[in-house]
Amino acid sequence: MPGLTIDPELFASLGAFMSENPAEAREPGDLLAFRAATTEMYAAFTESLPMPPEVEHRVLTTESADEASVDLHWFSPSTPAAGATAAVVHAHGGGRVAGAVSMFAPFIAQFVASSGVPFLSVEYRLAPEFPGSKAGEDVFAGLMWLVGHAETLGVDPARIAVMGESAGGGLAASAAIMARSAGVRLARQILIYPQLDDRTVDPDPALAPVVGSMYSDNRAQWDGVLGDARGSADVPATIAAARLTDFAALAPAYLEVGSLDIFRDETTAYAQKLWKAGVDAELHVLPGLIHGWDHLPPFIGIHEGVYARRVAVLRAL
Repeated sequence: MPGLTIDPELFASLGAFMSENPAEAREPGDLLAFRAATTEMYAAFTESLPMPPEVEHRVLTTESADEASVDLHWFSPSTPAAGATAAVVHAHGGGRVAGAVSMFAPFIAQFVASSGVPFLSVEYRLAPEFPGSKAGEDVFAGLMWLVGHAETLGVDPARIAVMGESAGGGLAASAAIMARSAGVRLARQILIYPQLDDRTVDPDPALAPVVGSMYSDNRAQWDGVLGDARGSADVPATIAAARLTDFAALAPAYLEVGSLDIFRDETTAYAQKLWKAGVDAELHVLPGLIHGWDHLPPFIGIHEGVYARRVAVLRAL
């Protein structure tokens, strides 16, 4: 496949991981099987990744738009900052149908330990049990809770960012859109290989050989969220951020995606629309990398530099 080859070190790491952690066969579109597989995979990902002792974790709660209770996981340095600090509202990955904060906690805590910036990770509700706008409303509720409790937590409300990876990146982007509508100014939206567009369901022939079941999984995930509305003209940007038509005055963005990720084109298109609207956006397309590459142990050589850049973005908030 000339021009599109997986990073050799990642290829070797992926092969070793799959050999040690063989995945059970599952039917395409089986969301509950995908959820179970994701749980098993992240248990293996984080098995050798310790929680930093210098990071504290406590669980708070708020209410979503429908008055449902939503848990908010507050990860903060155990030594308080001298003054008001920046903070990040985080949404985890999992296609909006899988995942939990606990599965991503070691990665979140590592960011807190490295940057000194506390994270509020939202335990948003999952589709298909809670479809439509529920997950996005939960994340936005977490953001508004942090804005309202910033002083108590020692947070500068002008230095709050939203961040997420994969589905969480899409939810973070939608939260930034809702924040603009609510008159809340964010310091940054940090979107790591974000799931932005419900229309990314038809395989790209150049990518299909290296992405496995990602296209069928993405279709099923969006079906779980949107049902028959997927791909129609009726999908709002507060669910699929790529549907936005007016990008003006959104928070400045940091976007990152691998060149072998099915979300590559929607991520680069999102950056271009931000630029055309006069919004600052920093885009990195990482050659030879697939979706979720940065969570796969052992970390490959490029991981150190990419991670350092993300930490620098957090420290600059």
